[in-house]
Amino acid sequence: MKVQLDQVGKRYKYEWIFRGIDATFEKGQSYAIQGPNGSGKSTLLKVLSGHLTPSKGTISFEQDGVPLEINQVYKELTFAAPYVALIEDFTLEEAINFHQRFKQLLPGLSTKGLIDLLGFQKSTNKAVKYFSSGMKQRLKLALAICSKSNFLLLDEPTTNLDEQGVGWYRSLIEQYTANRLLVIASNVAVDFDFCKHQLQITDYKKKTNR
Repeated sequence: MKVQLDQVGKRYKYEWIFRGIDATFEKGQSYAIQGPNGSGKSTLLKVLSGHLTPSKGTISFEQDGVPLEINQVYKELTFAAPYVALIEDFTLEEAINFHQRFKQLLPGLSTKGLIDLLGFQKSTNKAVKYFSSGMKQRLKLALAICSKSNFLLLDEPTTNLDEQGVGWYRSLIEQYTANRLLVIASNVAVDFDFCKHQLQITDYKKKTNR
């Protein structure tokens, strides 16, 4: 998977969130998008995923050297973020099975295997709405990281995680993200300090809004 940005900018009405981004994101590499809260990190992730269209510039996608249309990108990616909702009336088992209707788990993983990886064996038949915020975040991360995808986007991945949860997240990253394109948006170092490449979103903010 390869994503190419050419002078990409995004604005809402007359305010530029960022602009002038020239960047290449490639399979097998890890990237951190840094910046303070409200600086546009999540907006850039949504542009990278194809959910938002740039206001200026172009974005292109390739898979194994073959250009991808924007409406095909979703097949190649998984996305986890605090604002991405789970279907909370599902039990844990139902939530994982439902997810697999759209994205297969990585080879060697099953519904039971993912529950074991989460450490939620006692919550298999518990509705997600009764999970703590940390349990919900773990589930979001597991569904994204442990699904078969070439392009993995994580927004503030350790939100609501305690120290043990952060260690669990780091273990997932180490075990399951090799040979994928990984992009993490955060201002918390433990989320991304292993990333080989870093992009500071404030470098692409202009004082003038015209």
